[in-house]
Amino acid sequence: MCARPNFHTADASFPASCRLETMPKLQGFEFWSRTLRGARHVVAPMVDQSELAWRLLSRRHGAQLCYTPMLHAQVFVRDANYRKENLYCEVCPEDRPLIVQFCANDPEVFVQAALLAQDYCDAVDLNLGCPQMIAKRGHYGAFLQDEWDLLQRMILLAHEKLSVPVTCKIRVFPEIDKTVRYAQMLEKAGCQLLTVHGRTKEQKGPLSGAASWEHIKAVRKAVAIPVFANGNIQCLQDVERCLRDTGVQGVMSAEGNLHNPALFEGRSPAVWELAEEYLDIVREHPCPLSYVRAHLFKLWHHTLQVHQELREELAKVKTLEGIAAVSQELKLRCQEEISRQEGVKPTGDLPFHWICQPYIRPGPREGSKEKAGARSKRALEEEECGTEVLSKNKQKKQLRNPHKTFDPSLKPKYAKCDQCGNPKVTDCFLKPNWRSLWPGKRPSLSCRSLSRQHPEHQVASPKSWAVPWPEGPEPPPPGLLLEPGHVLLKKMPFTQGISCYLMWKDTPMSPFGPLWGPGNAAVGSRPQAGPALSSARVCKSEQ
Repeated sequence: MCARPNFHTADASFPASCRLETMPKLQGFEFWSRTLRGARHVVAPMVDQSELAWRLLSRRHGAQLCYTPMLHAQVFVRDANYRKENLYCEVCPEDRPLIVQFCANDPEVFVQAALLAQDYCDAVDLNLGCPQMIAKRGHYGAFLQDEWDLLQRMILLAHEKLSVPVTCKIRVFPEIDKTVRYAQMLEKAGCQLLTVHGRTKEQKGPLSGAASWEHIKAVRKAVAIPVFANGNIQCLQDVERCLRDTGVQGVMSAEGNLHNPALFEGRSPAVWELAEEYLDIVREHPCPLSYVRAHLFKLWHHTLQVHQELREELAKVKTLEGIAAVSQELKLRCQEEISRQEGVKPTGDLPFHWICQPYIRPGPREGSKEKAGARSKRALEEEECGTEVLSKNKQKKQLRNPHKTFDPSLKPKYAKCDQCGNPKVTDCFLKPNWRSLWPGKRPSLSCRSLSRQHPEHQVASPKSWAVPWPEGPEPPPPGLLLEPGHVLLKKMPFTQGISCYLMWKDTPMSPFGPLWGPGNAAVGSRPQAGPALSSARVCKSEQ
């Protein structure tokens, strides 16, 4: 399946026989015309959606260039399995030209990841366009667009070190002139191709609105490198109009491609035609079932509004053949409907639902917060607490516990932790141990943030806690049986920069006794079971 190997800097842990040959490093328009073969029809990088099977399907139907899903540079560097699963085992000669996209916020890490990827692609792209909350928390994507010095260093270092070109995908600023200066800065740093999504980072979800082709046109005129346009692409006519109106070299599609992979062919085939073809490719190039399910939901989107019971079936099936069976059932129902409606023309704005067609994202609802100052759902619930109006979540909780009340006035009041804002414990059971072992150190800050950051450590039973581990003595290895019923599970990073061990206990006792052994100042400090030991979700902090 793999082409002749190219020995550069690729990960030595993966067989060299599966590395793809790369062309000599070219720049600007020469890179676009020769390496990318003058690609005009481009499939966007889509997390969990632009995997190899989908890229191959899109290429069969008019796509000339594809991007991998966005990969996390830091994880790519440290995790060999992540590299294999997301790139090394996801390449084949038919999947070229190919650009690998990374999110990163550190020049050294970005370049290390790119060096490990460069032998399997034709260019490396830096994601500067992701507007989602996960990008804000991780400090990457569109949330780097104001840090020009950092971006210059990242692009410049990658341009110097890599054997393939570096490209960027950006979002625009509200001001055209600032967007132009932003693009020129990236070009000067060494970017060889720029993809411009004509929306700001605030334009997402129901607030997406129309992309500004004026911004894209201005960027195209201001730079001397190829530019791809992204936004407002729902059919081939949109592609041709965008090329004509903006003067860009290529047009990228994301959502339009997901609902109609034959968009670049100018066709709207029956959904089952492309669904069956995609499933055949998945059998040859397997991918996670969640990816397949997501693709089928988008392909069959309009039909599933009609046959909603099959939507539930599609959500529940656990095998590829089960998904194929639901798709086949949808096909049979559509064909029966076609036989009953021969000669009937579609009415309204929506063509026949079994045809691949664009999905029109709904805009903000009437009376939205921005337009009518509507209050949030939570505020309305709190105001009407005690009545029948409860959220679905609260209704489920009330079904499980009929005596449960959501009246905020009846909730117990707790003093809040200065560090994290969660409720304090009146008497922290770790305080004497910390004071005797490490003077000046704070006790544990075990709170809800631990469970949110490490969901794999959430325990249904209220018999777990996080034990802070200071710098100093070497800790026992994970899995060590400390005392009957006490097992050291795993060391993990903890909030406030403290490392900790997650413990499971069957009897109330201080964690420091079994950890430190006889003679330790903490041995014998065994508080009675109480609020401090009742749950890992309560913050154990000093008053």
